[in-house]
Amino acid sequence: MDDRNRAMIVFFLLCVFAGVPAEGQPLLDVCASCHVNATCDDKLDGSGKVCNCKYGFVGNGRAFCQDKDECQIGASKICGQHTTCHNTFGSYHCTCSPGYSPSNSMDIFIPNDGTHCQDIDECRITGLCGDGGQCRNLEGSFDCSCQVGYRVHDGAEPFHPMRDKASCKVVDCGLPASVEDTVLLSVTGTTYSNVAMFACDDGFVWRMGDNSSVCGADGLWRGPTMVCEEVDCGAPPALPHSHMLWNERSSMGAEVVYQCNSGYHNVGKGNVSICTAAGLWERPSVLCQEILCGSPPLIESTEQMWDSNSTPGSTVLYFCKEGFNNNGGHNESICNDNGQWTPPTLSCQEILCGDPPILPHTGQVWNGSSTPGSTMTYYCKTGFYHNEGNSVSLCTVNGYWSKADISCKEVNCGEPLPIPHSVMLWDKLSTVGSQVVYQCNPGYVNVGGGNVSVCTAIGEWHEASLLCQEINCGEPVFKAHAKMIWDGTSHIASVVHYQCEEGYRTSSLRNYSVCGENGLWEDIDLLCEEISCGPPLTHPHTNVLWDHTSTPGSVVIYECMDGFYQESGNNISSCSLSGEWGKVSVKCKAKCGPVPFLANSEVVWHNRSVVIHRCVVGHHSWRGSNVSVCSSSGVWQEATLTCIEIQPPINHLSIFNENCLRWKAEKYEEDTEVYKVTYTGSRDYQGSCTDKRKQFLSSKAEQLELCLNLLPVTNYSISITATSARFTASITTNTSLPVPVAPVIYYREFETPLPTLRLRRSPNTLDPISLYQVFVLPVEGIMMFDCSSPASLDSSNNTKPPAEYITAQFNIQRVGTDMNFTVGDGFLYGGFDNTPLESGTNYYIILRAVSQWKTALKSCCVLWAKVRGTSYVLRVSSLAAAALIGLLALVLLGTYSFTWCVKRTKHS
Repeated sequence: MDDRNRAMIVFFLLCVFAGVPAEGQPLLDVCASCHVNATCDDKLDGSGKVCNCKYGFVGNGRAFCQDKDECQIGASKICGQHTTCHNTFGSYHCTCSPGYSPSNSMDIFIPNDGTHCQDIDECRITGLCGDGGQCRNLEGSFDCSCQVGYRVHDGAEPFHPMRDKASCKVVDCGLPASVEDTVLLSVTGTTYSNVAMFACDDGFVWRMGDNSSVCGADGLWRGPTMVCEEVDCGAPPALPHSHMLWNERSSMGAEVVYQCNSGYHNVGKGNVSICTAAGLWERPSVLCQEILCGSPPLIESTEQMWDSNSTPGSTVLYFCKEGFNNNGGHNESICNDNGQWTPPTLSCQEILCGDPPILPHTGQVWNGSSTPGSTMTYYCKTGFYHNEGNSVSLCTVNGYWSKADISCKEVNCGEPLPIPHSVMLWDKLSTVGSQVVYQCNPGYVNVGGGNVSVCTAIGEWHEASLLCQEINCGEPVFKAHAKMIWDGTSHIASVVHYQCEEGYRTSSLRNYSVCGENGLWEDIDLLCEEISCGPPLTHPHTNVLWDHTSTPGSVVIYECMDGFYQESGNNISSCSLSGEWGKVSVKCKAKCGPVPFLANSEVVWHNRSVVIHRCVVGHHSWRGSNVSVCSSSGVWQEATLTCIEIQPPINHLSIFNENCLRWKAEKYEEDTEVYKVTYTGSRDYQGSCTDKRKQFLSSKAEQLELCLNLLPVTNYSISITATSARFTASITTNTSLPVPVAPVIYYREFETPLPTLRLRRSPNTLDPISLYQVFVLPVEGIMMFDCSSPASLDSSNNTKPPAEYITAQFNIQRVGTDMNFTVGDGFLYGGFDNTPLESGTNYYIILRAVSQWKTALKSCCVLWAKVRGTSYVLRVSSLAAAALIGLLALVLLGTYSFTWCVKRTKHS
């Protein structure tokens, strides 16, 4: 305890003891004596009132309360590091030093909410140091230096781009120099880290070293280290059955010529090989092969006599095959020195019998072959039969067919049989295929089958199934409302006459039917219809007075419609015996003028006395009648129809306050509309989450608003249906990440270096919390903690700062309904080291709940515990100080009592 604090305690005790009244003196009104910047409060022991200076003022509360200069203890103590303190009457405020900004983004602040001044990281601005420059953040400032491959220009490192002229300029090595026996293939550029590639010149081979060169940070090319040696192909390869013509040179471009040995010849594409730039001889295309005639030539219809030898001088003899005759020619072939057989000229001709002979009334079975041994079989044609003789002919070795003496005799069916009540149509022929046709006699009809008989190959007529029966038409056809005049016969040519009954008439041109040869009465279109005039004719602008009968004698009276009058003519019509209404010449004239005009409407129908209107396309009827009537006075009683433009029942649908809908209801009557609101939500990061709900809203209003209880961090599709109008409008929205709800904790204060804390959490699957972080804050002077500070969520950055630090991190998947956690147990939690607490230091333990989605991050903090780590020495010092204060109070109290007693004695 410093001297200033001891002085304040003594002053406070003196003020307390000075306020005790003497015995017997009247009590004063304490509150009336309070200073204007003080408040009157009850004493803690309930013994009365006391005056206390307001916050921001110091004094005795009665005689004076002066402004307390909070800034006198130093800006760093009351406002924090990198700040300036500004005293005000009864209070104070803080501002940040240049190069620093307040954590709450306000120009002035009071750090009672944890606000502090944090360094402005100017290096977050891309390109601050220019091209090739790298930024280094400093406390309250920054400086720049050049990256590798860049050099400082117009100055020295480090430099400040806003006050210095220095900048970074890229290192340029220029074009790479040529290297002996190499050629430059490519170069990506001439600045730092660019690469140049080299290759050996023609006639040289890359033996060792690197063929690339790199532009260094010092502006010099490094490399290449490649070694190129002149090409040497060595001795050319030897080839079978050949010898070489070569001048013993083996450098690039040297040639060697190959020639085949005696008895062999080159069947390849060339005979020269060249030494290439790769140090290898080209593969020669020479191929020396032994001279052979191969297989001897083939001659058609011959056989060979040969020992299978095809070397020069070998011989082949040819002779004709069996069935062929020798027509002359040379029959020998010899293999010559050029590897070819001499051509033989032997000619062999096949022995053939030609086409076989043709015999009368026969057909032939033959495979078309006319070589010796081939056969021909004869058979009798249709309509003939085999009477006698041999039916086979043979081709002999002499080239002739042997004789066949088959005899074929013609078939005859004789006279055909007659059929009753019929006649035969026949040409008197009875050979196979001949036909006879039967026809029924007049007055008869075929009720059987076919009427044709054919002479078959077995010499018999195929019997016809014809059956002739006398024709009878039966009863005549009945005709409604007609009587028949008929003699009762129904044979061919019988006639029946029809006559319509009285009161009926027919429009048919024919009234009789004849019995036909097909056994049917002729069909006629006779139809007896009742005489009727039908419905009466209509006349313009008239009404019909009629009893709806149309028989002869019926009467119709025409009268003009309302709004018209009869100007002239006859208005009565009668139904005549001819079935026609009498002529009417009534003429009605309208009494009203032109058709009335209604805005945004058109005329559907009118008859000069009545007009029907309707709204044009794009408009609809709101209220009023759509009929205009011409009155008896000749004036139109106009329709009251009002046509207004059609608008969607749900219009201007929008989202506000993230969870609320607003729309305009286009209604044409003051009826109540029922709206069905359906919304479906899903989460990108939580595929199993689906929120499907609906609710109804009934309203007469034109402007409507509805707020929905939407889940956070969710994509929603919302549709609103006006049920009576059957119209649906849709909209989509994405809810944002909210500040998480403060965790339910059990706050305690501990005096142990290993306190065990407890957390309880609702197991809600839609909880947006991502993780929990546990902070350890040493209690030193005035505590400042910013809950929204983006403290590292990355366990790889687990360096312990001098003040607050993260001691543990828990992903939400590892936190159940309840969780116990011991601070300082030395284990790793979420990649963070739970470092033991230092003895003799007081700490605050803060639990932060973090909600994170994509780039958004929200958090809230609660004070979880306070750990008192006071050592034994500090405890003894504190107790001694307390004892000293108590002793001093007793001394002061005794002195005061003695003085008061002396004064009391003097007065008495």
